Amino acid sequence: GLIRASVFMVPVAETVAITTSLYMIVISSVCIGALLPLAMNRCGLDPAHSSTTIQVLMDILGVSTTVWVSGAILNTSIGPALTALFHHGAAVGEDDVAGAATDDLLLDGAE
Repeated sequence: GLIRASVFMVPVAETVAITTSLYMIVISSVCIGALLPLAMNRCGLDPAHSSTTIQVLMDILGVSTTVWVSGAILNTSIGPALTALFHHGAAVGEDDVAGAATDDLLLDGAE
């Protein structure tokens, strides 16, 4: 994911969002793929039936994970901060990113 995004010059924040999503999807699919057949066997069900269940679960979980991670990165100050970090403030002023990061860290009413 990261190499392909770099080759096609995808913006840094989008690259991080997709790469993070891909990583999370692979880790969750390995866990579900390993544990679901064991759980079905323990319940007395044929573990061979877990393959279609895993496919459906991963389709839903994959899309949900991608939307959640992309929203968390692209709709917050993380996206502009990543862009500024890797482009040395070319797309966003460094003061804007520092101010946004500081605003996110402050608690309500504590300035």
